Parts: sequence; C-alpha cells; structure tokens
Amino acid sequence: MGEANPERLPAGELESSVLAVLWAAAAPLTPGQVQGALGTSHARTTVTTILSRLHEKGAVSRTRSGRGFAYLPTEDASGLTARRMHSELQKTEDRGAVLTRFVSQLSDDDEQLLRSLLDGGGDGGTDGGTA
Repeated sequence: MGEANPERLPAGELESSVLAVLWAAAAPLTPGQVQGALGTSHARTTVTTILSRLHEKGAVSRTRSGRGFAYLPTEDASGLTARRMHSELQKTEDRGAVLTRFVSQLSDDDEQLLRSLLDGGGDGGTDGGTA
C-alpha cells in the first residue's frame, strides 16, 4: 500500500508531457489522441483530468469535438513559463525579496540577457548563448 507506482510521474511532469504533445500538434487534440501520443499506460480519464486542470488554469483552450472536447495550448512554452513566474510572484507579499533572490541565482549570461531586456534591447527570443 505504501509502495510507489513505478508508472506514476512526479507532480507536474504529466502536465508538462501533455503540453508538449499539444505544442507539437498541428491541430487541437482530443484526450484519446493525447493519450496515444504520450505512448504511456495512463488511462484516458487521467489524461482528461489533466487537460481539464490545464483548461481551468488557462493553459489550454477547448472546443467541442463530438461528445467531448479537443484541446489546444493557449500559448507557447515561453509564454506559459512567464505566466507561471508572474503567478508565483503575485502570491508573495515580499516581491522585492523574491526578485532579489531570483536575480542573485541567475547565471552571468542570463543576468546579461535580463539587463539587456530591461534596457529595451534584445528581443528575448534567444537563449543568451546558454545551453
């Protein structure tokens, strides 16, 4: 009973995998199509639950497809990451402390990129030369 399920992914990893499938798709996908693309043993109900949670978070939109829905990401990976960062920042009372800690943990290349963006230069579409 206390033994972990070897098929179970860490929290958030299945969401990330589902989003990766949707980002790679050329059109909205149904839960069954996402399940097939994942190539895992996850039940369709599990995939449907993940898609519903992503919809509640605003990470995916959905349209009617037969008796169910087909899902499409609302933004690319960079946009979603930025939204998550903003959301986390909104939860804190000490934004200065959070931003200070964030900046202090940046690599030199990322710090240089952030400075360039804050100064109005750069397009933010590069990785700043980092791996």
